[in-house]
Amino acid sequence: MRWALVKVALAVTTMVVVAFAVPLGLVVKELARDRAYGSAERQAATIGPVLAITTDRTQLERAVASAETGAGGRIGVHVPANGSNGKPAEIGARRAAPADVAAAARLGRASISPVPGGSSLLQPTAVASGVAVVEVFVPDAALTNGVTTSWAVLAAVGLALVIGSVAVADRLGTRMVRPAERLADAAHDLGRGKLGVRVPEDGPKELRLAAAAFNAMADQVVQLLANERELAADLSHRLRTPLTVLRLNAASLGDTPDADQTRAAVAQLEREVDQIIRTAREQQAHTRQAAAAAGCDAAEVIRERMAFWSALAEDEGRTVRVAGADRPVRIPVARPDLAAALDAMLGNVFRHTPEGTAFAVDVHNAEDAVIVLVSDAGPGIADPDAALRRGWSGGGRGPTEAGQGSTGLGLDIVRRLAESTGGDVRLGRSVLGGTEVRVWLALDGGRAGNGERRGHRLRRTLGRRGRRAARTGS
Repeated sequence: MRWALVKVALAVTTMVVVAFAVPLGLVVKELARDRAYGSAERQAATIGPVLAITTDRTQLERAVASAETGAGGRIGVHVPANGSNGKPAEIGARRAAPADVAAAARLGRASISPVPGGSSLLQPTAVASGVAVVEVFVPDAALTNGVTTSWAVLAAVGLALVIGSVAVADRLGTRMVRPAERLADAAHDLGRGKLGVRVPEDGPKELRLAAAAFNAMADQVVQLLANERELAADLSHRLRTPLTVLRLNAASLGDTPDADQTRAAVAQLEREVDQIIRTAREQQAHTRQAAAAAGCDAAEVIRERMAFWSALAEDEGRTVRVAGADRPVRIPVARPDLAAALDAMLGNVFRHTPEGTAFAVDVHNAEDAVIVLVSDAGPGIADPDAALRRGWSGGGRGPTEAGQGSTGLGLDIVRRLAESTGGDVRLGRSVLGGTEVRVWLALDGGRAGNGERRGHRLRRTLGRRGRRAARTGS
């Protein structure tokens, strides 16, 4: 695909360049020719007034010498004979054939006569004795003056256009091909059993849709495998009860060879069931690890949980706002874990703020991290540091009531979720005037260096936005 786009761009651009450059080059050549003959006509015109006044040889020689190119031997004057005994006068350079000069005088209009090394412009002028002809020599070099340079510039511009179009087509092809290659590689990896592989949803719209479909399919495959292995483990557990009955019955058969054979078969069956249970548990753990490594679409989870909580918000007269969840935001967190953390934060809003209090959920997607903000317009938290410690539920939003009725969960779940990615959780004052829970989810395991500096810049940007909004609201 990439090479095909390059070839198409090369062919189209080459045709466009040829279609414009060739006629333009011919126009440049024609302009140079017209410029040369126009200059020759102007020089011939400077001799015309002198011929109209006098045909004296001395005066004409002086006029020719004072002309622009007269000193270079490029101007000549053919004066007809004066009277029956007079002779024609030839002044200056003479290159045109006598027949061409006579034809120009007879026709009474300018003409061009080819001569060695160029051409001569023959300009007839009426004088007292007849028609004189002014001859101006135009060398071949004057006819092509500047044409080579203009053609070289046109060729360079055309070549630059071709190279530029090929480079742009190559970049566009790369932008299209790389997502397709990643999708193909991910499909191969999933076929080899790498359940945690997922595809970034970027590139053209069609490839983004294909990547989203692949990720959804991979999630469904992981879920189906988990259900299958859970069913296998459950069925194996159910076999334990009849196996126990068989073992007890076999123990009461006595010491006959048939009884010993039955007890051995029951023991073998118990070992096989235990092996099935162990294998199912190991596969379940592997499936859970693959699902956690694959992560989830944070925007999709947020939309799903907000749809759940919006019904309760409507009943309590709360205004709800969701921002940034309209496009895929992939994070390295398992879907159930993110849902549990969101439920914990949104549950705190409903438990610890009065009815009618507005709240909002914002998602900010940076290059190296995703930030989820849950803010409300409630009374706020008096001791944010204590709220993040295990054993504090935030009851009453004040230090004197801290720990009353605590379950040991709440924001601690959110903190551990963020720290599992290399991120963190911060509490502060929201733009709505209440509490803001800022969950920083690192996309690269908390990479230092440039990624960390970008994270700091994003934190500062969000902080400035919050302060401006708070000042505006106040």
